[in-house]
Amino acid sequence: MNQTPIWKLALLATVIVLGALFALPNIYGDAPSLVVSADGEALSDSQRERVLGVLDEADISPLRSGLNEEGRLEVIVADESEQLLASDALKRALGHDYIVALSLAPQSPAWLREGLGAEPMALGLDLRGGVHFLMEVDIEHVLQKSAEQYARDLPGFLRRQEPPVRYTARRLEGSTVELEFRDAESLQRAEKRLRQEYDELDIERMEAPGKLGLTARMSETETERLVEFSVKQNLTTLRNRVNQLGVAEPVVQRQGRDRILVQLPGVKDPTQAKSILDATATLEYRAVAEDEDAVLAARSGVIPNGTELFYERDTERPILLKTEVIATGSQIVDAASTIDQESGTPAVSVTLNGQGAKRMFDYTGENVGRLMAVLFRETDIRISYDAQGNAERERIETNEVISVATVRGVFGKRFQTTGLTTQEARDLALLLRAGALAAPIAIVEERTIGPSLGQDNIDQGFRAVMVGLALVVVFMALYYRVFGLIANCALALNLVLIVAALSLLQATLTLPGIAGIVLTVGMAVDANVLIFERIREELLSGSSTQKAIKAGYDKAFVTIADANVTTFIAAVILFVFGTGPIKGFAVTLSIGILSSMFTAILGTRAVVNALYGRRRLADLPV
Repeated sequence: MNQTPIWKLALLATVIVLGALFALPNIYGDAPSLVVSADGEALSDSQRERVLGVLDEADISPLRSGLNEEGRLEVIVADESEQLLASDALKRALGHDYIVALSLAPQSPAWLREGLGAEPMALGLDLRGGVHFLMEVDIEHVLQKSAEQYARDLPGFLRRQEPPVRYTARRLEGSTVELEFRDAESLQRAEKRLRQEYDELDIERMEAPGKLGLTARMSETETERLVEFSVKQNLTTLRNRVNQLGVAEPVVQRQGRDRILVQLPGVKDPTQAKSILDATATLEYRAVAEDEDAVLAARSGVIPNGTELFYERDTERPILLKTEVIATGSQIVDAASTIDQESGTPAVSVTLNGQGAKRMFDYTGENVGRLMAVLFRETDIRISYDAQGNAERERIETNEVISVATVRGVFGKRFQTTGLTTQEARDLALLLRAGALAAPIAIVEERTIGPSLGQDNIDQGFRAVMVGLALVVVFMALYYRVFGLIANCALALNLVLIVAALSLLQATLTLPGIAGIVLTVGMAVDANVLIFERIREELLSGSSTQKAIKAGYDKAFVTIADANVTTFIAAVILFVFGTGPIKGFAVTLSIGILSSMFTAILGTRAVVNALYGRRRLADLPV
């Protein structure tokens, strides 16, 4: 007699119950919602009441409202049109101190969401709609800026030696710094000290005849370290900016050596997202060179040593600033758009970190009554195409003095910056809070996927699964009769377990993921086909029905395991080395393989043993 051990039955029953519970939230679907926060932070009770009051004034009655896991207010409305009306009303009434994000909220019962923590599957960009950006970090800009920094640092380092090392000329040729010396002794001392201090540079003597000089360029190791740092810094900054945008379930990940993928599901305004993500705006606080004639420098083109020439934004008046930076955007830890109480104009309230605050305090303490300027710097990369369709990149740099003010008192950590328009103050505050990009980035690929297209993908994917399932079910029922019906029940359980696993892991379902499910539907009955054919062979060879059942499952196991393990290894390789869509395919394929083996080997055997394991039959309906 064939009987299934109690522990296996208990395991099967537990998996079925848990699978059904965690798959259940997907039946209820999602409802349009808005997630409201105060600059990304949780709302207070009074702020929540204000948000709900604005909706009431706009004649919008939420279906449900409450705090989500992050403590932000989630307001669920009836449909997308009401969602857009509510978003417009909140943005007009609350201003830019609040972040209003469009999202989707699960409609599953509270006992599922709160009691079990069961959530529906997360839908990818191709199913939900949104925007997709592929960005490339400008590595050449990083290396050039680093070389320019070394061109300033190396001579200063030699001048600070005791006694100072005198050089006769310095040049920057590409990414190479060249220093020339009057005599061999100075050359030798400079070479020794530079090698000791700058071990990240490759320092060599000039080979040109009649020249006593050194060349310095970054080593390959230092170059790769700088590239790695720049890409990681940009990755962190972009994640911060996405958080400031208030997008639900964003994807920000690295691709290759110098590219970053950004996917923003549900975003309906790609222009705003694009302008925030690729902006490199930052501020520099510098002293004004009051003793120099800026007008003369602009006319003659001769810039006094230790200064740089810029122009004021509104008046186009030339102004000379000292090259030394008092504080920069990278030292800003917080920024918020506000209104200057004295002038009534837009301003950005700035908070510096410890290092920046100390430098600002020291400068203002020594320079009360002197002028300090705020320099606005922005780098943009524009891509155009020539007649042959080749992409040409143009880097456009904007350097404007937005404010020149007299230092009227000593300050350090907190102060205001004026001279901006309302929109510039808002955008600049957001960018400064998120951090400055370590290098300019160019959007090399951009796609916008509408929610209607996403719904079409869902419908077509669902139709493909149903058609594939129906064909398999009909074939199995006709060819294997009762055993085929048992295999069909296992196939239905297999789909439930796949959905439950995706929901439990909160893995993002994409269109390739649906393809993986369709493929799994076909593969799921393979194991049953092998088992049933083996049972047939055993019956034809004269074995009893009980021996045929036992031999069919035992002898087919090795073949089933071999076929599924090799496919599982291929799925793991796709997940490790693949990118977004391929990973989605690999995830659903892997889950489908594991669940199909479980349902085919343990599930169908338990049902077959329950139906035929205790009976003496002359034949089996297979």
